Amino acid sequence: MKNLLSYLCFLCCFTLFGQTAFEKGKAYYKDQQWVLAKNQLMQVEPISKNYFKACEYLGDIAAHEKKWDKALHFYGLLLKEKPDNANYNYKYGGALGLKALELSKFQAAFYISDIKHYLKRAAALDQTHLGARWALLELYLKLPKILGGGTDVALGYANELKAISEIDGYLAYGHVYKEIENYKQAEKYLVKALKLGNSVTCYQKLLALYKQANFTPEKINALLQQAIRAHPKENWHAFIAKSS
Repeated sequence: MKNLLSYLCFLCCFTLFGQTAFEKGKAYYKDQQWVLAKNQLMQVEPISKNYFKACEYLGDIAAHEKKWDKALHFYGLLLKEKPDNANYNYKYGGALGLKALELSKFQAAFYISDIKHYLKRAAALDQTHLGARWALLELYLKLPKILGGGTDVALGYANELKAISEIDGYLAYGHVYKEIENYKQAEKYLVKALKLGNSVTCYQKLLALYKQANFTPEKINALLQQAIRAHPKENWHAFIAKSS
């Protein structure tokens, strides 16, 4: 037994020290240990076959930390290597958009053209890319008409989402109508999404609508109890309090 334990200990140590910086960084990334992941991934050399995947992880970590310039640096390296990669265009455009949200309206205006370019390119390169279409829908909802924004354009992307995923389509319609305070239409589509998906997200979106639109406490509570029965492990009361 003593020999067996020693052998197992040796195997564990060998596995740990035998891992490359990329493998260690990837493991830390999956465990959301961002600092440890960064320390390892930064050690991956450009000659490594895993270099660009390491750059993507580093970009994602920077985006998670809302360090947009760092995220754009790493996503830019990926785009330079593979300009026709839909996901790289999406991540670069998304990071640009989120950076723009933190700037003044005057400063953000200079980013609009590039944000549109990369997100539209992502959508064109991948006809089933949900993320790019959701990002475009959000962008055109927020943009003033003078910069090309508006409900009609946003609904156009909702149509594209529905063609790819019926649930996403209904959620998208619900989101657009909620933003323009057409609560009756928003409820109609979010209820359809809930019937199809019965997911945590579907319940959250409908509950948030009910709170924003000041639906009766009875109606909100009835949906809340339904959500608790469907997903008992979710902290629904905390969600309700947060969305108040």
